[in-house]
Amino acid sequence: MANKCHTTHRGEWKTRAEQVQQIQTGCGQESLRSWFYSSQGHQPQRHRAGGLCGRFDLVCTEQWKQPFTSTIFFVGVLLGSFFSGPLSDRFGRKPVLFATMAAQTIFTFLSVFTTTWIWFIILLFINGLGQISNFVAALVLGAEIFTGNVRVLYSSMGTCCGFAVGYMLLPLCAYFLRDWKSLLLALSVPCVAYIPLWWILPESPRWLLSQGRIAEAEAVVKMAAKWNKVQAPSNIFECNSVEKTDTQKEHYNVFDLLRHSRIRTTTLLLCFVLFTLITGYYCLSFNTSQLHTDPYISCFISALVEIPAYASSFIALRYFPRRLSIIVSLIAGAVPLYLIPLVPEHLSSLSLTLEMVSKYSFTTGASLMFAYTTELYPTVLRNTATGTTTTISRMGSCITPFLLSLSVHYKYLPYVILATLAVVTAISAYFLPESFKLPLPETIEQMHERQRKIHLCNKRNISPVSLDDSR
Repeated sequence: MANKCHTTHRGEWKTRAEQVQQIQTGCGQESLRSWFYSSQGHQPQRHRAGGLCGRFDLVCTEQWKQPFTSTIFFVGVLLGSFFSGPLSDRFGRKPVLFATMAAQTIFTFLSVFTTTWIWFIILLFINGLGQISNFVAALVLGAEIFTGNVRVLYSSMGTCCGFAVGYMLLPLCAYFLRDWKSLLLALSVPCVAYIPLWWILPESPRWLLSQGRIAEAEAVVKMAAKWNKVQAPSNIFECNSVEKTDTQKEHYNVFDLLRHSRIRTTTLLLCFVLFTLITGYYCLSFNTSQLHTDPYISCFISALVEIPAYASSFIALRYFPRRLSIIVSLIAGAVPLYLIPLVPEHLSSLSLTLEMVSKYSFTTGASLMFAYTTELYPTVLRNTATGTTTTISRMGSCITPFLLSLSVHYKYLPYVILATLAVVTAISAYFLPESFKLPLPETIEQMHERQRKIHLCNKRNISPVSLDDSR
């Protein structure tokens, strides 16, 4: 008798990537003599040529390729985070943003025409390189163009809510486009509409100043003044021209994050904090069956619950110190995880609620960290630092499957490990410098001076803003 391949359930834990993969692939069951795949469970033996698993037969002995496909994408995301930062600091925020957007669009479109699984994962890897790179470049570009409360709004609600809206649109498109090729076309072709933005979006004036391109920086500010119907002075950056002369041609790289003791300490602490938050975020993306029986609806709900977290991060960035907000997010994420093992088995809804609260806290903290990181570093290192910390954090998404597999030894072990990691990280976050209501540093010297000033203010128990005003 021929062997029969049965589908297996992954248990209670499932990351957001696996939810998305379930929607895009639609893998199901195999009959005794030929490959058949379920569409949604309503027709369990209908052949699904439209699914990715159906196209490449990623089942039974080839089933290991399903999670490996997601891993390849995350490796691309990790490497993209690392290289996009130095490239953006070297060549500018705007060119890297549009180059990585083009790469993501082109290679997603080319994936439609792949005939083998090997070529598909190669293109998926390149897609991952561009996916996080344009996110980081856009985040830093907006943080350097906007000021005050507008920068806080963009860094929290703007980028993160835009991400959540795109996440919600994915199951909506997948629901009406059941073929994976049609879905990839729907994700890539509309990106052509971004081409005219090249002539609308300006380059970061802060980056232009750091490169000694003062005339171009003044042109950007004058254009902004014209849009806002205000009069700009004739020589906007005259006082900066002498200061930039000696350093404008100097290029910085990732090693400059480790060369100076204060920057090195700040970078290592930020990497540790963001690593914990991203690990918690991916670990607490719920099992599809726990949210709803329909995978499309469950994926939509998983994205929808992130909106309140992003709104909370905006409020925290607007009114509360950064360091305090990060510590509270970590503790608020750890406490529910410690309580879950104490919940009786028959109160599964209570356990699910505690997981939702924990994910809400980790999502809020991760959103805070994106804005916080851009505020701490000078212009010459800002994109490099953001890319480096994002790279380390993405290692958390890579180790998530290994962390979740520990539940076979003890059901609640992943909860306990994640909660303990969050508590240790909260203690470490206390030693981060504060950036609340402080201007963005332009040079490494300004970053050193600001941290020295904050240390002096902590000793005197006064506000750094007050010390700034006294001068």
